[in-house]
Amino acid sequence: MQDVDPFDHLINGDEPGIVLRTDFTDESAWETFHTKLREAEEEMMKAFPTGADEVEYAHTHDSNAHVQMEDTEDQQDDTASEESSDISASLITVINATVPQVRELFRDLTNVMALRLLNDVDIRHCPAPPPGMKRIQPPSRLIDQGGWQETYVGRTIWIYDTQSNIDQCARLVSQQGDIYGTATGDSWRARVTHICEIQFNLSYAGMKIDFGGQDRWDYSERKRNLAEVEMVQS
Repeated sequence: MQDVDPFDHLINGDEPGIVLRTDFTDESAWETFHTKLREAEEEMMKAFPTGADEVEYAHTHDSNAHVQMEDTEDQQDDTASEESSDISASLITVINATVPQVRELFRDLTNVMALRLLNDVDIRHCPAPPPGMKRIQPPSRLIDQGGWQETYVGRTIWIYDTQSNIDQCARLVSQQGDIYGTATGDSWRARVTHICEIQFNLSYAGMKIDFGGQDRWDYSERKRNLAEVEMVQS
């Protein structure tokens, strides 16, 4: 018998992405963000060609210059028909809690706690450090602990936070570290008008965010994640 996940009812659709609202101080800003998100999604879905061209469409409409796409032509040809038939009718599900107790749970949530609530935990060997680079100290399960790294599988998580009220962006949360020294739960901010296109490319076009092998993730959010994990462990 499997344990019942209390958050399954929030994510029981087939959308590949989740926008999680974690700030509830500015309803007007949230409504503006939500409207722009749905308008962008509607335009994206309208623009889809039919059949196998859908995957090729994603590769020719990259919305962010810092995003690197890693694919081979053969991989695209082999998977195009299968992926095009599996594309969801919607790209993003929105979690906007209305019950006070649930709002308090989500308020100012760290990336790693969002992963733990909405994804499934896994483990893998961490990326190898470059030659001559010492392993991180102190060790952290989100980066490197005895050569292992805590990772997550599941839907892509985007977090609407306090800063979103001002910049109309959301944090895109990574499910595992990229290069050595980056951490599970790292994030970077994407404008609401780009979210659906990025989500499509991540889910159906094999896009990978790697910043050209550089560490350009939000360091302040990484610090919050590492502190949260350390606090839970202790």
